Order: sequence, then C-alpha cells, then structure tokens
Amino acid sequence: MKFAIIKERKNPPDRRVVFSPEKLAEARAQFPQAEFIVESSDIRIFPDEAYKALGFKVTNDVSGCDVMLGVKEVPIENLIPNKKYFYFSHTIKKQPYNRKLLKAMLDNNIDMYDHETIVKQSGARLIGFGRYAGLVGAYNGFRALGLRDNLFSLPKVEALADLNEVKAELDKITLPNLKILLTGTGKVAQGAKEILDHLQIKEISDALYLTSQFSEPVYVMADVMEYNKRKDGKVGRKQEFYKDPTGYESNFMPYAKVTDFFIAGHFYGNNAPYLFTRNDAKHPDFRINLVADISCDVDGPVASTLRASTIANPFYGYDAKTESEVAFDAPDAITVMAVDNLPCELPKDASEGFGDMFLEHVIPAFFNNDERGILKRAKITDKGKLTERFRYLQDYVDGN
Repeated sequence: MKFAIIKERKNPPDRRVVFSPEKLAEARAQFPQAEFIVESSDIRIFPDEAYKALGFKVTNDVSGCDVMLGVKEVPIENLIPNKKYFYFSHTIKKQPYNRKLLKAMLDNNIDMYDHETIVKQSGARLIGFGRYAGLVGAYNGFRALGLRDNLFSLPKVEALADLNEVKAELDKITLPNLKILLTGTGKVAQGAKEILDHLQIKEISDALYLTSQFSEPVYVMADVMEYNKRKDGKVGRKQEFYKDPTGYESNFMPYAKVTDFFIAGHFYGNNAPYLFTRNDAKHPDFRINLVADISCDVDGPVASTLRASTIANPFYGYDAKTESEVAFDAPDAITVMAVDNLPCELPKDASEGFGDMFLEHVIPAFFNNDERGILKRAKITDKGKLTERFRYLQDYVDGN
C-alpha cells in the first residue's frame, strides 16, 4: 500500500504535516510492507531535503498512491478521484462553507477519513492538535495581558522555534496577582494547564477559588459539572449532561464574579447552556476582563467571542455595554484572544506530536484488518455514498 504525505494548499498557508521526516522513517521501519512518498512542498515546516536525506522519494506527482495524508481541507480542484484521504474536512457539523467539498468527495468516489472522527469505541478522540491549541492559547492570553497593561512584552509564538523557546520566554515575565479560571479537562485544557504550571501558578480547589482572596496568582481547573447545574436542583451527572444537556443551566456567574482571566479550554456540545451571555457580561459584579477563548465558538457560549481572530491580529476588545467590538486595550473592555488555528503557530512540535498519535493508532489499522474498528468508525464516505454513521449528513449534502 502506498501512502502520500500531501502538500497543504489551503490559504492562509498551514506549515503542519502528519509526519515529520523522523517519524515517517519510524513508520517505514515498523511497516516495511508500506511505501511512503512525499509530495514536494515549499511551505511545510520540514523541508523536502529533510525527507530526501532519510531516503524518501519527494515528487510533484502522488497520483500513484492509495492513501493521501494531509492536515487541512484539500481544495476541490486538487482532489484525486478514487483515493482514500485523511484530513480535517470540517464537514461533520454541517459547516456551510464545506458542503461543496463533501459533495465533491462523494462525486469523485473518494473514501474520506476525518482526523476528527478517528475515535475510540467510546467516542473519545484518539488524535488531534488539542494540546498545542491549549499551549499556544494560554501563552497568547498572557501575551495580551502584558501588552494591554504594559507589564511585559512576549514575542509571538510563530517567531519562536519550538515549545522550549516558548517556555523560555515565559521564564522572563513576572505576573501580577490575578485569578485564572480554566474550563475543561481534555487535551486542550491540559495543554493550557502545562503553561500555567510552567509559570508556577498555584492550582487551588473550587471552594477556595470561589471564596478566598490571594496575594499571588492562582488558578482553578473547572470541570463541566462545576459550571453547569441541573435546573431542578438535583445532583448533576456528567454522562447525563453529555447525553442531553437540556435539563441544565449555567452556573458560571459565581466564577465570573471572582475571575480576572478566563481560559476557555472546554468542548461545547449542541444544546448545552451558554457559559455567559451578553446580559451576564453587563452585570456590575462581572469581573472577567481577559478571555483566551481556545474553543472559539463564535457568537455562542462565551458572549465576548464575536468573531475568530487571526495569528496576524490575535486580539480585540468586547464592550459589554454596547455588545460591540472595540480596541483590545480600550478602557473597561474585555480583551479577547480567539484565534481558531492556534496549533499553526507551533508547527514543528504540533506535527511531531500528531505523528506520534497517527503512527500509534491509524497506520497499524491498515495492516491488522482494522481490529479495533478505527478506520470503520472514521470513514465518512465510501464508494460515493455516506457511511451509516454519517448518514445524518445527507440533507446537508443535498443542500437542504
């Protein structure tokens, strides 16, 4: 079986790749029956020469390969019919902007496997860039704080070589006394926690966070059952909430009244309560003045996220009174960081981490008869039709 590492063609350019040269060499050693070919790219974080140096063929024509491995959406005009593709298609939530892409994959008889749908039997994701989104998102939040309050000046992550340099820059700063709320417990939140722990910020319990004042920076990591509660006053259960959150309401305001800096590292499910609304942000006791919204659900559960921001211009301000965008350092504004492609800022580390997961969970499935069902669960399209698991997308494909 022939695998191709394909060139990223989406704009703005994405320098990440599924496999670094070293990890691809590991894959070749583990699976000698597989052949790996690299499509030439002038933007990839690892140059063509790095792959050539390890004996890989680098070419402009990968049409002879069976499986195409990419990161971001492949432009319709570059799809090769009758192939298997892996990339983030951004179609499983019926995203309007990619409907034509999914239709084109069906029309071209492409077997589509979305990185987002590579999951365990329980539904938990096996691979992704979540940790790196959390790392960069938390760092960017501190960068915004330093700029806004003239406390310190951190460089952009994209100007640094790797995660070690990111952490070295953080070692140079001194933080003011502030209270930080981190929502979530998954890979994104764990990545953000890595930054907080590197800064040696003290982690405290919910009870202490909500009731006490401190003379040093502190943070709390709040799980979904801590900022949501059942409407009937009974004890909530996480699995029940995930299955059907309609019987729950937000319990976020107690946190908002004591928090300076909010890092949104949670996953937001359909029909779940908003964390805080525009009316909540108007409350005189609402204290949050800085939000690093890594989850970045626009005009949704975090009211201050009016739009996604960019790596070039990562910060803006939210005026709660007028519900409008203002300068990120405007008086009384909530400063917002809502970049929606954060791992792109750390392409080397993100690619290396992604390759570890892809080699562990995905490549073996091609050679062990998919014994864990990973490929079967991940497959969205098969021989020009939606698979049973993704049949709910048919009305989306049809444009209804």
